[in-house]
Amino acid sequence: MPPTSPTGPARRLALYALAVCLLAAAAAVISFAQGSWLGIVWVLLAGLSSNMAWYYLKRGKAARGDSVTG
Repeated sequence: MPPTSPTGPARRLALYALAVCLLAAAAAVISFAQGSWLGIVWVLLAGLSSNMAWYYLKRGKAARGDSVTG
């Protein structure tokens, strides 16, 4: 059994956060298309999950020793 890398969980969390971001963006579009102001909540959730995805990607790169800035 190969040892697990320390970047595995961070990468997986980044992918989950990205999936939530895309689903929240789609929900916001649908909400606004139906004339509901509830779409604002979906936009905020998309922004939060986008920031989480970037955080976990950078955290995974830092754990591997890659350059975080570029």
